[in-house]
Amino acid sequence: MNNKIIIINGPNINLLGEREQSQYGSITFDKLKMECIAKSKELGLSTEFVQSNVEGELVNIIQHAREKFDGMIINAAAFTHTSVAIRDALEIFKKPIIEVHISNIYKREEFRKKSLISDVVTGGIFGLNTDGYILAIISMQKLIQNENR
Repeated sequence: MNNKIIIINGPNINLLGEREQSQYGSITFDKLKMECIAKSKELGLSTEFVQSNVEGELVNIIQHAREKFDGMIINAAAFTHTSVAIRDALEIFKKPIIEVHISNIYKREEFRKKSLISDVVTGGIFGLNTDGYILAIISMQKLIQNENR
């Protein structure tokens, strides 16, 4: 493949900048998307940036990603704590996956401290605000580069 990655965002990430700025900061979804695509391009990655509030749509996106992408970054948002279907789809991906959360899920409510996807991803970045996405892109570029050697 050609250094193609997908960044998948779950429910309510489209409302960044509007919701709980104390947890998620003031950056908007569109600004985050632009920053991620710019960083990816700088590192020689082609990036698709998607978001859905619908669990089944996210499962379909993950399943189809197997055919088109070399790596995946996912912020499953609330589905992190509830979706076995998303976990199972991620397990089938068989390429590098980085889990990202804007807030530190381990410093939040008890129900958010359990990630159903952490054990099937390559690694995770938590609590570094939207900078976590940029760090994930840098890490993904290195993971893909190492796989292609």
